Amino acid sequence: MIEIKDLLLHFKSSLLYEGLKKDSVRRIISEAIKVEIKQEDIEIKNSVIKLNIKPIYKNEIFLKRDLILEKLQQELGKKSPTELR
Repeated sequence: MIEIKDLLLHFKSSLLYEGLKKDSVRRIISEAIKVEIKQEDIEIKNSVIKLNIKPIYKNEIFLKRDLILEKLQQELGKKSPTELR
């Protein structure tokens, strides 16, 4: 039988990984466009990054999308997000 502590440990590691992934995305995008983005403005779901920022910054990000996705692939490996919106 599975113990509750083992189940909770699985969720804890999953949530920790999602936080690290969000932080990596924030850092890489901020380096690319030279503007700080808050972690709260980033949502990652089903390998898609959704940004809740001003349109002028989104345009800059979409111009550098290939570079950003390449850096994410190098840092996060095969579980990295594959699309920006």
